[in-house]
Amino acid sequence: MPTPKPEPAIHNRLAVLRAERGISRQDLATVLGVNYQTIGYLERGDYSPSLALAFSIARFFDLPIEAIFSPAPFAPMSTTLYGTTTQD
Repeated sequence: MPTPKPEPAIHNRLAVLRAERGISRQDLATVLGVNYQTIGYLERGDYSPSLALAFSIARFFDLPIEAIFSPAPFAPMSTTLYGTTTQD
């Protein structure tokens, strides 16, 4: 029997969104109806959200899902907003 392929990582901006809005993991978890540890797992990339949870998070932040979750790593905000890159 072939070995199943691991699920690709889902990258997210949850920690950034929480920080800029002053929301704790516990507060976000309470609103979403999940355990606060789930938010930590999501932020670290240890867990990918269900589609229903991803939609709930997007609704909470009033953003499209693709602004929060991506199969590829997000570019740094400084690059996205200002076109700058890090110096070597």
